[in-house]
Parts: sequence; C-alpha cells; structure tokens
Amino acid sequence: MFNSIELFAGAGGLALGVEQAGFNTIALIEFNREACDTLSKNRPNWRVICDDIANISCQDLEQYFNIREGELDLLSGGAPCQAFSYAGKRLGFEDTRGTLFYHYAIFLKKLQPKMFLFENVRGLLTHDKGRTYQTILNVFEEAGYTMQKQILNAWNYGVAQKRERLITIGIRNDLVGKISYSFPEPHKYKPVLRDVLQNVPESLGTPYGEKKRKLFELVPPGGYWKDIDPELAKDYMKSCWEMEGGRTGILRRLSMDEPSLTVLTSPSQKQTDRCHPLEARPFTVRENARCQSFPDSWEFCGSVGEQYKQVGNAVPVNLAYEVAKQIYKALEEETNGVDA
Repeated sequence: MFNSIELFAGAGGLALGVEQAGFNTIALIEFNREACDTLSKNRPNWRVICDDIANISCQDLEQYFNIREGELDLLSGGAPCQAFSYAGKRLGFEDTRGTLFYHYAIFLKKLQPKMFLFENVRGLLTHDKGRTYQTILNVFEEAGYTMQKQILNAWNYGVAQKRERLITIGIRNDLVGKISYSFPEPHKYKPVLRDVLQNVPESLGTPYGEKKRKLFELVPPGGYWKDIDPELAKDYMKSCWEMEGGRTGILRRLSMDEPSLTVLTSPSQKQTDRCHPLEARPFTVRENARCQSFPDSWEFCGSVGEQYKQVGNAVPVNLAYEVAKQIYKALEEETNGVDA
C-alpha cells in the first residue's frame, strides 16, 4: 500500500477519493476546526492535524511524520493561490513567500514525495495572464519535478455536477521514465440529478424567504428569471436587471434531467441560484453532498452554514478517486519495475 499526506484537507472530498484508490493516508492538515471535526468523526484512525500549516512546514518534517525524505509516495492538496508579487522578481519560490502555496512548496522540497497531486480552480490557469500558474510550475520545477496538467470536468467522472478543476500531477525527476501518469478517461455515462436525488437522507437546510419561495414556484424546472412575468423578475433583480449578459444564474431552477451547476458554499446567492427541481427551496446539505458524490455515511460537523461551506469547498469524491487511481497505477508500475 502506498502512503499519502494531504494538505488543506477541508472536509475530506479529495482525501476520501485518494483513500478509495488504495492509498494509506498517514496525515492530513487542515486549519478549520469544524472541518477537522468532520475528518476525525468519519475517520477516527486518520491523523488529523488541526493547525495553521505555517506552524507545521517549519518543522523537521521527516521527524514530524516519521518518514524519510523520498519515501512518501504522494503529497496531495489544493493550496489557495493568492496573487503573487512579480515586480523585480524571478517568478520562482521566493515570489510565493507569505502565501499558502509557499507552504505546499516547502512540504514538496523537504519530503520529496515520488508524486504529487495539486488541484485548483480552472481560473488559476489564466489568473494574471497566466503568470500566477507559471510561478507555481516554476516552483515545482525548482523542487525537482516534471509536471503534466489537465482541466477535468467532474461530470465526466461519475459526478452529477458540472465542476471543472485544474489538476496538476508531478513526478519526481529521478523517477521520470520509471513512472508514467495518464489522466483518467471520461465515463461513457454522465449522471444527472435524477440519479442522485432519489431517497436522500434528511439533513439540515436553509429555506428561501417567503417572497423568493413564491417566485421560484413560478419558475419551471430548467428555467430562470426569463420564464416568469417580467415585472416580477425586474422587481426581484433590481440593479441586476440592467446588467448585460444572460444572467442565467438568477432565479435558476435546475432540472432532474441535467447535472447540478457547480455546488457553492452558500445555499442561496442572488446571481447564482440553484433551486431544487421539484420544490421551491435550495438543496439541503445532504443533497449538495450527493451532488459532490460524498457517500451518505460521510457526516459533516458544525453549524448548517459551516456544513454548506465544507461541502461546497470540497473536491468531488468520484473525481478525486479517478485521478488518484491513475496515480496508484503509475506507482504500482514503478514498484513492479514496469518501464514507463
């Protein structure tokens, strides 16, 4: 069995997929107390480190995790990537100092895992005309890795949700030629809400206010603000009425025959509504979890708002599994001496 460490673990969507792929998770680091409670509640055997990653990255990591440099099989996680400063800089490791990504890079440099999995939002590719992501790639190269990247839509991998993620896979340079990674092939069947909204366990949820609920009762499944009386829509949208573009997220009601739009961290946001197809309400926490392909057995801790946030911030479990399964396969081939 191969070992993994996860940074910025959140509520465990990525970690659960990595576990399902066969990895032994030896540690997870997460700053949010409620998310740590979620991880510990569902996996009491996991070593959950609830702390600021800056307090950990400065440690002797080999001693801290009882693992020697180069022994770790996989480092996974998706560091939030704030804007970096470029003025007079060389677009490398020092440029990321003071950001959360810097600590991901420290782990990479100190532990030298065989492979890493770095996931982030699609927008990272084009942020600051691509320079933010290029800085990240430069840091990975400095640490001794060869990378490949691809944008994957979770809907192609057994997730009833349109959610694109930028996946970067790194292979330690001394293993290039011994390890070969291939991104997962899309599934032939792409699930829709009808596949995941049947017999959902009861859970916490936040209803709409009375006015918004009555408006949504007028919106047909798959419809949005253009499908109701223009005067009612204009009164609800106010300044948004004058905006350009389709504004298709406003008063948007999903259909059972389509996937969910990207699950968000809040149940009700004016310009990005995701109303239940059959009822005039937002999805419950458990329904959002189904859209994120969490098993029903995975319990979330904290207030209702915190639970929505944990689910919305997670990597879809099935997507994580498909990506990690290919990493496991690549490591197996290296262990068995199969040429890449």
